[in-house]
Amino acid sequence: MSARPAATTAVAESAVAEAADPCCAAPLPVLGRNVTVPLVTGGEVTYAALDYAASAPALQRVWDDVAAYAPYYGSVHRGAGYLSQLSTDLFENSRATVAEFLDCRPGDQVVFTRSTTDSLNLLAATLPADCQVFVFETEHHASLLPWRDARVTYLNAPRTHEQAVATLERALADREPHGPALVCVTGASNVTGELWPVKELAAAAHAHGARIVLDAAQLAPHHPVSVQELDVDWIAFSGHKLYAPFGSGVLAGRADWLQDSEPYLAGGGASRKVARRADGGVDVEWHTTAARHEAGSPNVIGVYSIASACKALTEAGFDQLVAREQHLIDTVRAGLAEVPEVKVLSLFGDEAPRVGVISFVVEGWNSSHFAAALSAEYGIGVRDGLFCAHPLVRTLLGSDPQDPGECGAPEAAPGERSLNAIRVSFGAGTPDEHVERFVGAVKELVRDGARWNYRTEDGRCVPDRG
Repeated sequence: MSARPAATTAVAESAVAEAADPCCAAPLPVLGRNVTVPLVTGGEVTYAALDYAASAPALQRVWDDVAAYAPYYGSVHRGAGYLSQLSTDLFENSRATVAEFLDCRPGDQVVFTRSTTDSLNLLAATLPADCQVFVFETEHHASLLPWRDARVTYLNAPRTHEQAVATLERALADREPHGPALVCVTGASNVTGELWPVKELAAAAHAHGARIVLDAAQLAPHHPVSVQELDVDWIAFSGHKLYAPFGSGVLAGRADWLQDSEPYLAGGGASRKVARRADGGVDVEWHTTAARHEAGSPNVIGVYSIASACKALTEAGFDQLVAREQHLIDTVRAGLAEVPEVKVLSLFGDEAPRVGVISFVVEGWNSSHFAAALSAEYGIGVRDGLFCAHPLVRTLLGSDPQDPGECGAPEAAPGERSLNAIRVSFGAGTPDEHVERFVGAVKELVRDGARWNYRTEDGRCVPDRG
């Protein structure tokens, strides 16, 4: 038998090494991966979608599953026909899939909602009387704002994990009266990408007789999330960040507060029995299952897409996904570190573990102008603004709380200082070329400036085509 040529052997060995190295694994196929966009300077380029923290593209697997089911779509829980029965089974099996994905406890409920924001507003509506809520100022507005009918304590931004736990413990111990309490915390920041000490915060909450809800919108797409391991009482997340952008979300966790509260929405599906009374009114018996808070015709497609994404990520293997994403994170952070004018925003420091979400500002640049140039001249989609986390970004930028600035609508003109930042975010569907192009574009823009003129239009910085 003749020996294989050395070149062939080297290629084969390289392929084996790549297969064994999660950092070299191929990104998961997503919709839009081959979309090309025009450049203001001429020509077209494959679009680099680097705004996963806002909405991640649909996994191809999710799209294929939804397309395969769509012809069989039918009403849920309401029909005797074959398609209705099939859709009902699919809907309830999706609930079981999500519960397994989150490692829920026996007896936990999985309620389908529209989004993380909807989930946390639902939970806010179930709070027992006199419940106090504790939330760090670092939260996304979805976690910061729903507690309008409760007494809320806003905690200052910590600078270490230990300080976060100590701050929470002190606030819970000092609360008056010492009644029911809820802590709301993110798993990963939508601004810095940094991971929070969720398990330690949950232990602190429970030690002081409080419960805790985890905003996993930015965590679940990047890391495995276990209700039981983290010992949280509820988890909320959105499908559109979990590669399933079809308008559904999840609130999963303990059933008691959900069962003891009035339905989030009143209507069909939430009610078991409605009867007229002798006085002309109606008596209603509400469901005690998750259906209690799912009134109306549910978003079956959205629910199924979440279940499909949960299966796809689980089958891909989070160990490999996390390792590959860390490779992308290292590439971006190393590239930005080579540009002295770039300041990366961070709460916990350079060594803090994080997901693929990085925000920064560039000395001498309006962030909206910089983001517009990345899009128009390089085909790179990032986000600029305050990222619906105004208090956190203001703290990280060292600004006065009263300084003007809007989320995504900076008032400063191109070249002027603005109270906003640039965010690049990526995940399981991001190819290496996208982050490499991004790093190269940042270096080129800082070194050479924009190649086009820009102007402010309706609060956005856009290429001047006049």
